[in-house]
Amino acid sequence: MGSGGVGGYFGARLQQAGHSVAFIARGRHLQALQRNGLALKSPLGDVQLKVKAVEKPADAGAVDVVIFTVKLWDTESAAAQLRPIVGGDTFVIPFQNGVESIDCLKKILSEKAIMGGAAYIASRIAEPGVIVQTGQMARLRFGPVFELQRKAAELFLGACREAKIDAELVDDIVRVLWEKFVLLVALSATTTVTRKPIGVVRSDPDMRWLLEATMRETWEVGRKRGVALPDDFVARTLAFVDGLPPEVKASMLGDLEAGGRLEAPWLSGAVARMARELGMEAAANRAVHAALKPYLNGSEVKAS
Repeated sequence: MGSGGVGGYFGARLQQAGHSVAFIARGRHLQALQRNGLALKSPLGDVQLKVKAVEKPADAGAVDVVIFTVKLWDTESAAAQLRPIVGGDTFVIPFQNGVESIDCLKKILSEKAIMGGAAYIASRIAEPGVIVQTGQMARLRFGPVFELQRKAAELFLGACREAKIDAELVDDIVRVLWEKFVLLVALSATTTVTRKPIGVVRSDPDMRWLLEATMRETWEVGRKRGVALPDDFVARTLAFVDGLPPEVKASMLGDLEAGGRLEAPWLSGAVARMARELGMEAAANRAVHAALKPYLNGSEVKAS
């Protein structure tokens, strides 16, 4: 559900391994998938596939697992469209940014159908019907929210491994989501506000301060909410960022450069909101969200 950079990539790998996959898309991307198939260009191997692409989930037929990868602002409307195909034996795994997808989906679909997941990949729709991956990382981590989901999670893990996807079944999916959130908030905040890749950000003392500040605030909010984030997690995450290729930038910067909508309200904006609810201050993330507000809907706010 959402056949862009994340869903398109992992869906293609699963189909390449012989699994039956339906790609739910819309607009020019859907038309290209139906007409020409899906082209994947990746350092891990290119592939051209004839695919089943539909606009309405109901046309996908019976499914075992929904890889849910729509942009965060489409979460509720996309989940509502899934109702016809999410039965008692169907599971939905959101591989989205942010840490609130599970709770959001539970409001619309059966909570026993919702697992948790985190995707680690740099990929995008380069043009309709064409997914391009940059870098070598293409990893999925997911896990059950209820113990009765474990068998289905294990089956999906097996399917991923058959597709040679770097996949891991985790016990504490909430902690995993927050671990990614700490990294993603900082990376998206700093590269988007500066309009520069991470190599520029981490090498300048002031920009590096912003990187660490947004990271530490997110870690502090997670800990306050009872998430078992380690004491040294910020230092470890900074060390990971220092090892990234210098040209890496967050997908949100790509959205900004393309004039598209931004996920900032669910990233730095969410940290500022959650901090406020806890009686805390997240000044760096609040400032980032404020700086990006004119661009949230893809165009600048006009002066009144």
